Amino acid sequence: MKLNKKYLTIGISFIMLAVLLVLLSTIGSVDLSFNEIIKALINDDNKVVTTIVYKMRLPRNILAALVGANLAVAGILLQSVMKNPLADPGITGVSTGASVAAIIILLLAPKYTNILPIVAFVGGAIACILVFLMAYKNGIKPGRIVLAGVAVNTILGGVISFLSTMYSDRIQSAMLWLNGSLATKTWVDVNMLFGYSIIALIVSLLLIRSANVLQLGDEAATNLGFNVNLTRLLISGVAVFLAAISTSVVGVISFVGLIVPHISRMIMGSDHKYTIPFSMVLGSIVLLVADTLGRTIGGAIEIPVGVIMSIVGGPFFLYLLRKRGDY
Repeated sequence: MKLNKKYLTIGISFIMLAVLLVLLSTIGSVDLSFNEIIKALINDDNKVVTTIVYKMRLPRNILAALVGANLAVAGILLQSVMKNPLADPGITGVSTGASVAAIIILLLAPKYTNILPIVAFVGGAIACILVFLMAYKNGIKPGRIVLAGVAVNTILGGVISFLSTMYSDRIQSAMLWLNGSLATKTWVDVNMLFGYSIIALIVSLLLIRSANVLQLGDEAATNLGFNVNLTRLLISGVAVFLAAISTSVVGVISFVGLIVPHISRMIMGSDHKYTIPFSMVLGSIVLLVADTLGRTIGGAIEIPVGVIMSIVGGPFFLYLLRKRGDY
């Protein structure tokens, strides 16, 4: 049987991710050897190392991998629905909508933080619908999506600023979250996100054929027996859910859903059978590395991973806009 090189690449990427999860746990304010990490995971003879690895670095790394996978897959699903390679949870307002809903809970009803993912999903969905409505005029063009996204993000950003001003005595607890940070995250946060993420990522894999059919155009999809509007709604719902649940736990992290799908298509082509699983693992690797950079390059001062991704992703987005020339 002929070996499928693309599946092999995906398999190797998953192995790389597993190695990085452990390897990057050696890096931090206290440097640890690989052997110390392994011993800490197998037994807890050294209580200090076990605390650093198991209670601080490992849950943070696992959370980075989950969030990276979620945002990357959300991005590629939104791009397939909108037929727009510039679509991204941040640009389409999903992340900001989710953040507004989540910050209302954090500032006004902190005792209900256990329902943050669901509340964030509702906020993200409303923002996404607004962008769709504003961008639609005899079809949807990439330029209008970007402009509508900027408008919705500006409005929602104003809502966040208003809430931050009105409740300035409480905002300090949400500052890291507003910048998109994995600092202070624990197994509680991993447990909150894990179940939702696994279910949504599995559903996204089940939508591979639908995403591929949408690439053929509405008429061809209808002739193949697909309800185009229902298919778009389902794929959009999964994408919004993936982005919203991630935002509810770690805050707004932009451009993962823009950068990773583009790299995936460059390596894997346009078939979602390869690009969705590859985006999943590549998104995990990108955010894991970005978070490690954020907590090391500033010395004693930690830079939120959301800031790192904005610094990297902003120029990449401008490059894509200029390259496409359709705005």
